[in-house]
Amino acid sequence: MPGGLVPSAALLRATALEVAILAGHLLLYPTGIAPERRSARGRRELAGHNRVPTLLLHGFVDNRSVFVLLRRSLARHGWRHLESLNYSPLTSDLRTAAGLLGRHVEDICARTGQARVDIVGHSLGGLIARYYVQRLGGDRRVRTLVTLGTPHSGTAVAPFAGAHPLVRQMRPGSAVLRELAEPAPECRTRFVCFWSDLDRVMVPVETARLDHPDLMSENVRVSGVGHLALPVHPAVAVAVRQALEAVQPSAGTGDSASVA
Repeated sequence: MPGGLVPSAALLRATALEVAILAGHLLLYPTGIAPERRSARGRRELAGHNRVPTLLLHGFVDNRSVFVLLRRSLARHGWRHLESLNYSPLTSDLRTAAGLLGRHVEDICARTGQARVDIVGHSLGGLIARYYVQRLGGDRRVRTLVTLGTPHSGTAVAPFAGAHPLVRQMRPGSAVLRELAEPAPECRTRFVCFWSDLDRVMVPVETARLDHPDLMSENVRVSGVGHLALPVHPAVAVAVRQALEAVQPSAGTGDSASVA
């Protein structure tokens, strides 16, 4: 809750939910370690379909299993081409992961005959996708980038964790974040950024907002859930579907209604 105190009851509920989600995710984690098999859906099967391929990108020390529920929700509502990408836990540079993402996007476009894709990135995954879009020319391929709890301006959480290079790149003032703050006047990708008032990984919580004068961005506040809940919460899944279905807005930064 920007500028105010978060009610203790809401914080306790969110913390309990985070613990439950973490326990469930630890059970699912082994199922997402292996790379995903490439979709067999080809150009003919996707011809005339009005949804572009959608790629899901996980966060730090995670894998594609974090998107099990969101993927199921999208599939139930008509998304026919969904893929997840695992980047190596040994990756030490966000730029390297962004290059891998770019190659995977090109492969999806070649296999499906589609010119553009949508991406949903959780936490670090959203920052990797943003780097690809802004710095590696990915805006010509990515129509909409949805980020869930992504440290767009850096997070100050857990200073001791800065021993890992990727964590250092997510801290305020890093070289990567300075690059992303540079002008991007011709970026064609639309950004929809979900940030939560009870996200204890994003410090401050507003860092998950994207406020860049050259980018088409919409910031969506989520109330009452923590960082781990963002990719699995039913209300967030509905809002993500709506974001992927929305018409491209004009340039500039804006805010939409909150997700409760």
